[in-house]
Amino acid sequence: MTSPKKVKPLAELYRMFFCATLIFPSISVAQNTQQTFGERREVFKIPRDLQTPAMIHDQPAAGKRVRHQLKRYENTEVYHALFLPENWIPDQTFPVIVEYAGNGPYQNSMGDRCSGLVEDCNLGYGISGGNDFIWICLPFVDPTHQHNQRQWWGDIEESVLYCREAVQMVINEFGGEAENVFITGFSRGAIACHYIGLHDDEIAKLWAGFICHSHFDGVRNWNYPGSDPASAHRRLMRLKGRPVFISQEKSTKAIRDYLDKTEVAVNFELHTAPFQNHTDQWILREIPLRSTLRTWLHNHLK
Repeated sequence: MTSPKKVKPLAELYRMFFCATLIFPSISVAQNTQQTFGERREVFKIPRDLQTPAMIHDQPAAGKRVRHQLKRYENTEVYHALFLPENWIPDQTFPVIVEYAGNGPYQNSMGDRCSGLVEDCNLGYGISGGNDFIWICLPFVDPTHQHNQRQWWGDIEESVLYCREAVQMVINEFGGEAENVFITGFSRGAIACHYIGLHDDEIAKLWAGFICHSHFDGVRNWNYPGSDPASAHRRLMRLKGRPVFISQEKSTKAIRDYLDKTEVAVNFELHTAPFQNHTDQWILREIPLRSTLRTWLHNHLK
């Protein structure tokens, strides 16, 4: 495997400026202490330094993000988006970032948007910067209509099976490292990190770590089975010591309160984002939160 890209040395200085760390039982909470909510910037006022590649119809290759399918879903509208890093070489191995999209179509009063489509995910590309990690954005599957589900889960068992098969495909065909597979997502996708990723003991074995931005499984009841705290707690028990990075606009208090009640002895790291937007677009901007996340990820590579 190629050496991971090093995060800029100033990252820790930025982190000290923007964040103070509080220690709770099993939980590290980095809260923004330099800005009140009203002073926080809109993330879109910060210039982008990355542009997520568009998904194209082509064969997988280094630096390309392509529309890709499992063989049993060929000739349907069930597909995922696969990106091989710029420095991808056959017969070499790479860590893997698996990503899930938020609900769509969504738009709020601030102009934040989410289509709910795999091709519009951003976290994996922003985390990696386009190098050193294979990035795959997975669908929630509607097997009846043979398409990707844009809101919530589709068929939960089929979505879980698709995830397991897709991760194994990346390992077998593209050199993904089985010991370094991380799951991430925004909004619905953040909930999916545990609702899908810890659905049962078999899928729970896949992950080296979890990156959840904006929402967290079990914090509130949603309109689908198993969203309640008790069900989410059973999923949380499948973590078995693996690390979780959590970020949230406005405040992480609700998530922290929920985790305190679970008393699960795991090292959660919580960060309040310095903006109020409900979006994954922040990851395409050079802000301290991105540097902190990159450092966290590289520290947990095996």
